[in-house]
Amino acid sequence: MISGRAIYRSLAALILALLAGAAVAGPRIAIIIDDLGNLRSAGERIAALDGPVAFAILPHTPAAAYIAGIARDSGKEVLLHLPLQPVQGAIPMGIGKINLDNTHAELNRIFAANLASVPYVTGVNTHMGSLLTQHPGHMGWLMGELDRNGKLFFVDSRTTPASVALRLAVEYGVPATRRDVFLDDDLDPRRVAEQFSRLKNLARAQGSAVAIGHPYPVTLALLERELPRLAAEGIELVAVREIIGDQRMLASQ
Repeated sequence: MISGRAIYRSLAALILALLAGAAVAGPRIAIIIDDLGNLRSAGERIAALDGPVAFAILPHTPAAAYIAGIARDSGKEVLLHLPLQPVQGAIPMGIGKINLDNTHAELNRIFAANLASVPYVTGVNTHMGSLLTQHPGHMGWLMGELDRNGKLFFVDSRTTPASVALRLAVEYGVPATRRDVFLDDDLDPRRVAEQFSRLKNLARAQGSAVAIGHPYPVTLALLERELPRLAAEGIELVAVREIIGDQRMLASQ
């Protein structure tokens, strides 16, 4: 008869083996497409992409519910693309922006309304935010809301190197990561291709990397062409939450 202690040792050995296998897995990337919610056609094109490309949907946009639905049906993550105040205050950002002069109660109310406007959300990333993400108080309030709403994960789009958002997420125990590469700050197809190559090289060097792009024709054309080739290059496209899990496991070792 096998003792309980022997069973425990066997299970512990299996878990360690699985963790070791995960630690030596090949490079992995995650890709988020921002600024969705206005055009159904953009969502439909992204839903057809190979692999779990994440949808970041702006709150209170006319096609938000439709696009979130096709994202879920195609097995892709839905993120709330949360508008936060940038340094350049005159940039139009639509409904649902959180500002530096918002009180804690106002931030909670705006965030709740934004979250209610986009179904199937499992994570949040920042839209603009070069000012607000520098402020620990507001970022702490936000992370408290993410934690309270069922452990939503967080991605700092890192629109400023002075952002404290990721640090606050870690302090609050919110699963989180940050953007490594913007694919399409420059819409020259050669530059977009260079940024995609940079993403892959970072993943090879770091083990994983996260890219953010936008529903521009040049970006989507590149992804349609390049995503089916990743497996042959030894690179795996995974959900954002998997990247976060990898990074947390490595940080704990």
